[in-house]
Amino acid sequence: MAFSRVSFGLVAVVATLFFPVAVQAQSSAPAPTPTSDGTSIDQGIAYVLMLVALVLTYLIHAADISF
Repeated sequence: MAFSRVSFGLVAVVATLFFPVAVQAQSSAPAPTPTSDGTSIDQGIAYVLMLVALVLTYLIHAADISF
């Protein structure tokens, strides 16, 4: 029982000492604005998908597979 009181007291003292540090650390500057809105990433994905479709079309026609 004495150990729990000592540990509780130690935790209370440490929390009291570090609480102002934790509160001060949370007040930081706002995040910078994004440099891209994602349209360039979407356009890059679209180009890759079109290239894959072009390669698949070429391979299918080059193989001359008929069903």
